[in-house]
Amino acid sequence: MVATSKVQHPATGKARRNGPAARRRRRPADARKIMGGIRPYLFLAPFMISFFIFTIVPIGYAIWLSLFRVQLIGGRQFAGFSNYAAVFRQPAFWSGVLRVSVLGVVQVPVMLGLALFFALVFDTIVVGRAGAIYRVIYFVPYAVPGVISALMWGYLYDNQLSPFDAMMHGAHLGSPDFLSPGLLLPAIGNLETWQFVGYNMIVLYVALQAIPPEVRQAAIVDGASLRHIWLRINVPLVRTGLLLTTVMSIIGTLQMFTEPDVLMGFTPSVTSSYTPNLMIYSVAFNEQNLNYAAALSLVLGVITIVVIVGVLIVNNRRRGMRI
Repeated sequence: MVATSKVQHPATGKARRNGPAARRRRRPADARKIMGGIRPYLFLAPFMISFFIFTIVPIGYAIWLSLFRVQLIGGRQFAGFSNYAAVFRQPAFWSGVLRVSVLGVVQVPVMLGLALFFALVFDTIVVGRAGAIYRVIYFVPYAVPGVISALMWGYLYDNQLSPFDAMMHGAHLGSPDFLSPGLLLPAIGNLETWQFVGYNMIVLYVALQAIPPEVRQAAIVDGASLRHIWLRINVPLVRTGLLLTTVMSIIGTLQMFTEPDVLMGFTPSVTSSYTPNLMIYSVAFNEQNLNYAAALSLVLGVITIVVIVGVLIVNNRRRGMRI
């Protein structure tokens, strides 16, 4: 026979059995408790593993690579922070950073303003099947690959290829050279706006759909006009969506590569250092200097992080919050 014992429960004072059968009955509950503790980590494991392999490891390798330099005699040699010092002494890199910063300061607000306006229109005015059709039409440019859209606009900007050039000459309107150094940056901004305004419009439209309809109905009952509903209700309640689109647009602007790289075939105004990413690509693959390119990449990454943190701080201060 298997001996069993009675143990007094500390809370109730009642006796309970403490034999093998009682322990077997408690095991499923203990197993469920353990599985409940590790289940979140099991769901997170695929992302964390891929994030470590494809993000943390490359960043670590880039940091290690940036601390060396390749010499003709002696091969790779430890260089410390000399590559980073060379980055801060490189005027072409900082000219590219300034160029994309100017573009972002002008183009990002214009693009997001248009996206917000279209989202408000499709949310309150153009509704139903017509609204769905127009939303698809405005979103289609984002589905066009960046290389294709840059080639298309390069064709339209080129005075020797554009079909609009002959039309403007026939109307005695002249033909501005959009690929000249003075107009090239606005031309790229127009290209970026055309391509991404539809995507941002969809993001903001989805945010508007999440607003409870009772809020706007109450405003209508109180006699609020459409303009007041847009400015006092819709826009404040989609601030999170605006912040998301702003952050993503800033990152995309600082990391611009495809559009100027394609337009380089249309005009000599686009040099290999026109944007920071173009310069990094040129240094890495044309000059075969991976160590210096790694330092350039890391400096650009730090600049991007600083700008994004600054945007978040400004946003939180406006909302009366602290990080």
